[in-house]
Amino acid sequence: MLSEFVRDQTFTVAWFGLMVVVWLGWAQEDPPAAWRKWLGLGSVAGIALAAGFGVLTARHWAGETALADRYHWFGVLVAVEVAAAGAGCAVLARRGADRWMAWWVALVVGAHFLPLAFLLDDASIGVFGLLQCAGLVLLGRFLRRSDVTASRYVGPLMGASLLAYAVVSAGLVALGGTAS
Repeated sequence: MLSEFVRDQTFTVAWFGLMVVVWLGWAQEDPPAAWRKWLGLGSVAGIALAAGFGVLTARHWAGETALADRYHWFGVLVAVEVAAAGAGCAVLARRGADRWMAWWVALVVGAHFLPLAFLLDDASIGVFGLLQCAGLVLLGRFLRRSDVTASRYVGPLMGASLLAYAVVSAGLVALGGTAS
């Protein structure tokens, strides 16, 4: 994250660390045996980021945030995201296409980063979301020709990308890359 707000930057690292655990956990639904160690190590890294930057977020909670006067829009965005993910999964379940649920939820998550970039005044979040969506579209083409559960590949794509973004953002915090 390229934010001028320490609170936003530390919260994003903490939240992305937590989401690394979620996505890599979902990937463990049906991983190749050789991936299990890496999924576990990635989850440990996500937990460390979530815990460490959660503490830093608490220390900076009184600081400024790009969401000041925009919290209601953030709430609307999250509500739309949850509704879209849930509705899509309900449709997939009715169609007997459960294996695509992880892909759909990931696409909704990637797409939600686009309006979030405006709310946080951070173009890097939007670019990140576009890259995730592009990766998911390409992955979707592969998955159509396969019968594996989408989570096998979607989880590592989302988890690794979130981990990479969080590590870079953590590095920026460590280097004093935020102004507030």
